Amino acid sequence: MCGIVGYVGPRDAVPVLLEGLHRLEYRGYDSAGIAVAGEELQVVKTAGRVGDLRRAVPEGTGGPVGIAHTRWATHGEPSDRNAHPHVDSDRRVAIVHNGVFENSDRLRNRLRAEGVELASDTDSEVLAHLVARSSADALEDAVREALSQVEGTYGVIVMDVARPGELVAARRGSPVVLGVGEQEMLIASDVTALVRFTQQVIYLDDDEIATVTADGYRTSTMDARSTTRTPTAIDVPTAEYELGEHPDFMYKEMREQPDAVDRCLRGRLDHRFSSARLDGVGLTPQDYQRIRRVKLLGCGSAYYAGQVGAQLVEELARIPADAEPASEFRYRNPVVDPDTLYVAISQSGETLDTLAAVQELKRKGGHVIGVVNAVGSTIARECGHGIFLHAGPEVSVAATKSFTTMAVALAMLALDLGRVRDLSITEGRRVVTGLGELPHTIAQILATENDIAEVARRYAGAEHMFFVGRVRGWPVAREGAQKLKEISYVHAEAYQASELKHGPLALINPDMPTVVLVPDDELLPKNVATIEEIKARGGRVIAVTDADLPPGLATDVIRVPRAHDALSPITLSVPLQLFAYHLARSLGRDVDRPRNLAKSVTVE
Repeated sequence: MCGIVGYVGPRDAVPVLLEGLHRLEYRGYDSAGIAVAGEELQVVKTAGRVGDLRRAVPEGTGGPVGIAHTRWATHGEPSDRNAHPHVDSDRRVAIVHNGVFENSDRLRNRLRAEGVELASDTDSEVLAHLVARSSADALEDAVREALSQVEGTYGVIVMDVARPGELVAARRGSPVVLGVGEQEMLIASDVTALVRFTQQVIYLDDDEIATVTADGYRTSTMDARSTTRTPTAIDVPTAEYELGEHPDFMYKEMREQPDAVDRCLRGRLDHRFSSARLDGVGLTPQDYQRIRRVKLLGCGSAYYAGQVGAQLVEELARIPADAEPASEFRYRNPVVDPDTLYVAISQSGETLDTLAAVQELKRKGGHVIGVVNAVGSTIARECGHGIFLHAGPEVSVAATKSFTTMAVALAMLALDLGRVRDLSITEGRRVVTGLGELPHTIAQILATENDIAEVARRYAGAEHMFFVGRVRGWPVAREGAQKLKEISYVHAEAYQASELKHGPLALINPDMPTVVLVPDDELLPKNVATIEEIKARGGRVIAVTDADLPPGLATDVIRVPRAHDALSPITLSVPLQLFAYHLARSLGRDVDRPRNLAKSVTVE
């Protein structure tokens, strides 16, 4: 969630650090700070935005080594004193930390008993004092000794003015990436902070530590065994991280969906055998035949995409499948079946709950593949096999092109499984054709943006909304409700349409609009009946459909082009993004940085 940046090299660190923080703003944060080592330690912190921090940095602040941070509060309220970086009592050591130290209360009490005055309410501050109190000669060893005393997760950078010209970084459960430049080195929690300065990066593994200087780096394990790390190239053009002429990143990323889906499909549709080519999954037809169940794991929009995928697997491959929140999976002591294929879904590839589920599955002998967008991410490396989305960078907190490409990737997996089993070549051909048409179909939906925006503005005064759907429409309803509430702050609930009469129908009134997902499939009459039930109780209905509904049935209708029945959840989800976006904009919301939320959730 938080963002960290570090720099060591020949130029002034301050502009580099501030630019890195600016590029990490999408992750969500409530305060920001910077520490630079010149002749003495210079620290500036503020409860506010990176722009506030930039204005607060005094003229003359600078030096060749520095660290910076954007904080999302876990321990202690957002304030100047709780903002990072944190320093020791002598203002010699400065640290920035992502993650949570679970034994911080015990460590804080111990430090107080030893006469240390703590300056914040955070768990992170203890690390600065532990490093400063170490008797180790090398900063790397002092950091290693300090981290041996903490329990929990961390991505950290440590700087010591008594040991000039170097930074030490370490990770456990929270991402850290090194940027290798010309006679300079950078450190960050996300490559987004590095792309303007270098295209060569190194991803640290859990329980790995790195010491960097302007001349290079060395890496080792927490028990001081040397490791070998070779830089890899970032294969995404820097321009893709830029806003360009778009008003915000969410809008930009929604408009990029036809190209994102085209990249996700490229080279993967097998027209000869009416199947999909997913070489990265690493499974043979014989392996596919042994699969008896598919379990999909994700959080938030990735979980809802997993629900779409589970339905596709059951429909096309006739294999029992279900989706589950990764955040709950490992805590219920799951039974791990060797004949089950587990699929971990994450845009960033760093979602802590999903990563922990992957590690639990591997520990218990489960076979798990990843569906991720970020090449080189931890989940991608942990799984070893899977499907990269190739959606391009997604900066806005709200998932748009990542949700769509997740669903497309899972559709290809379901198709591949189905063709190995009993999906006919004729039906396989229809699915392949439908997938190939998706970029054009999504472009057609985006072309109706003005009509969708007009509908959205009519409902901007609603305080509560329902989203309902049956079977294929149910996960789309959940994703639609999530989009609306996370960027507009309008309370939205999703229900299976058949469940309305089992309680929620009591809430229907003229002030409670309902979005009904109506695919043109075998359940169309049931969905029409649902709309009639809502209307009979005075409710207003927005129907999102690819069917020809009776005139006057719904209060408002958002039309989408017809798609293959199995793929209708993908096409029906796109107008819900536009609906949420324009409703939120009409309320003056910051759609890229919704309150209390972060893009990459790397703490529990």
